[in-house]
Amino acid sequence: MSNTLVFVAAAAVFAVLLAGFINMFRGGEGAPQRSQTLMRWRVGLQFVALAIALAALYFKGR
Repeated sequence: MSNTLVFVAAAAVFAVLLAGFINMFRGGEGAPQRSQTLMRWRVGLQFVALAIALAALYFKGR
C-alpha cells in the first residue's frame, strides 16, 4: 500500500510539472500567472510526496 501511495504522489508531482512546462511553452495571455500557480502546486505536492515517502520508510523499518 505504501508503495502505491508514493507512486501516486510522485505521479501527481510529475503531472503538475509537465502541465507547467506545457503552459510555459504555449504562452499566451495569463500564462505567467498560471505558471506561478502550477509551480506552487508542484512545491506543495513535492512536500506531500516527501512526507509520504519518509512515513513509508519509517513504518517499513518498524
